[in-house]
Formats: sequence, structure tokens, C-alpha cells
Amino acid sequence: MGDMRKDYVSERFMIVSKKDDKVIDPKKLPFAPGHEAMTNPSVLSLVAREGMLQRLQDNEDEYVENWSIRVFESKNPIVSIDAENSYSDKPFYSEPAYGYHYIVVASPNPKDTFATIDIEQWSNVLVVVQDRLRWLYTQKGVTYVSIFGDHGELAGNKNPHPHLNLLTLSTIPPIIEEESEASHKILNEKGVCHMCQTVNEEIGGPRQVLQTEGFIAFCPWTPSYPYEFWISPKKHTTHFSKITQKEINDLALILRSTLGGLSKTVKNVSYNLVFHLSPEKKNSRQIHWHIEVYPITKSWSGLERGYGIHLNDISPEQAAEKLGIACRKELANLVGIL
Repeated sequence: MGDMRKDYVSERFMIVSKKDDKVIDPKKLPFAPGHEAMTNPSVLSLVAREGMLQRLQDNEDEYVENWSIRVFESKNPIVSIDAENSYSDKPFYSEPAYGYHYIVVASPNPKDTFATIDIEQWSNVLVVVQDRLRWLYTQKGVTYVSIFGDHGELAGNKNPHPHLNLLTLSTIPPIIEEESEASHKILNEKGVCHMCQTVNEEIGGPRQVLQTEGFIAFCPWTPSYPYEFWISPKKHTTHFSKITQKEINDLALILRSTLGGLSKTVKNVSYNLVFHLSPEKKNSRQIHWHIEVYPITKSWSGLERGYGIHLNDISPEQAAEKLGIACRKELANLVGIL
């Protein structure tokens, strides 16, 4: 497998991922029902039977059929527990790309997307992700579990099935580390959680996109991408793994509504969906967890790539207004108001 390399001076990592020569063609729909042999065996297959959801898994050459959600180890993982135990010192620092990489297929239908699967399906997906997250944090060498989904080729996804990646790391990712450090500093100086403060400011404001009982979606003050939005719990909470079924159902509702609204606002949009979660190890600094959605609508300029100063041709206030209209319609349709 590959290795994880650190920049000469900055806290920036990259992974050299050495892909298997026998990469499966995504056009053959390896995540589709009937093609289970094209992936690793499932560790969980959720099957609806007699009005109940059964939790099954593949056995040797026997594959679970009629599944609605399927979880398995990636056939071409970015990290691996079989990574070579080799390190190198600065300035060419590297460490093993050690970890687990699981795929959660969110629907058996390749025509589905994150924006079309129903609310109940989203709830089930989130429960499955929550369970797998808890298990991964019991494993040796797991410091952080990243959860992300990519929609569309511009976002790095060529497989038509909607799916989430659960990928563990042996170190806390730089962006999460930076966010937790900044949050801790503000908490010490002002005695408040910066995300709680942000949520209170954004509720009912010009950048609010949508809100439900327990969550708010809003376009951030300084977005890196046009139409970027975040989804955050309204109340202070640091662990996604501990939210209740009621909160999961509410999260499913706002996720489905906002992603549906985004697809109506920006046609054929590609996007990345990323969970910003607290590290769940003892003595780790915590963050108010949330989800960030990055629509890919244009290429980055040299200013953005070279200096980290982002250019947007639409303000977050304008984006929130357009997204809000579409998302409210989507929500109304989902709950049967229209």
C-alpha cells in the first residue's frame, strides 16, 4: 500500500495511494445488486423483511440478496491495515497509510443519488454509519474516523451508486486539528463554543438556508465554494455517535431537503459531503460536529490554489436566498405540505 507524507514545513499531508492493477470498471456497476462478488464481502447488509430491517452479512461465496444498504471494505482502499510499517524523517517525513476504509452503499438503485433517496433510507444510512463509527473507534491504531461522500465526476466519484466512505487515520487531520485548536482557544478566552455562537447568529439571518427542529443549514460567512453550505445541530453537541434516533431522523430530513434543493438550484452539480466530527479518543479537544457540503461549480484559480484566498462569483447571502427557496419547496414536498 501507499504512504502518508507530510509537507516540508507545514501541517499538510498527502497520501500516495497505490491502486490495485485490477481496478474494477465503475461502468460495470460493482455496487449493484447481483454484482456483490465484485466487491469485498459485506460486513453488514440491511434487508427489509416483513416490515422489519434485518442485519445480515455475506458468508464466503454466499451473498445477501435484496439488500437496501450494504457495507464492505473498499476493494481499492486509500489506507490499509496491511500498510508497511516504515517511517522516514524530516524533511521527507512519511508514515504508513494505516487504517480502515469502508464503503456504505446508500441505495441498491444506481439511478438514485443523495438528493433522491427518501428520508427513511437516509435515516437508516445514518444509523449504519453511526454503528460503524463506534466500532472503528474500538480498533487499534484508529485516531480519527473521516466520513465523506462524493457526488459527480468533478467531485471525484465515477461510481453511479450513492455511497459514503468511512476512512480511518492514525493522526488527526490538519483541518480538524486546526478547527479544534481554534475552538478551544475561543472557549478559553470567551467561555463559549464558537459554533454555538455561529448558529445563534445565523438562525433567521440572511445566510440561513433551512432549519428543522434540531438542525440549521446555512451558507458560511467565508465559503470556499459557491453555494457551499453547512448543517449543524442547534444545540451544543460534540459526538455524532451519541445522537438519538429522533435526532437522526431530523438530520435525515434536513440532509435530504438541502441536497434536493441544491440539485434543483444548480443543475448537474457535483459536490463533496464531509462530516466534521470530534476525535473520539480521550484527551482529544472536541468540536461542535457538523456537516459541510462543497458544490464544485468551477475550477480554482492560481490565487485559490497558490495562496488559499478563495474567489466566489455569488455571495453566501445570494446563495442562501436561492438555496432557501428550493430547499423549502423540497421540504414541503417531503413532509406532504404541497
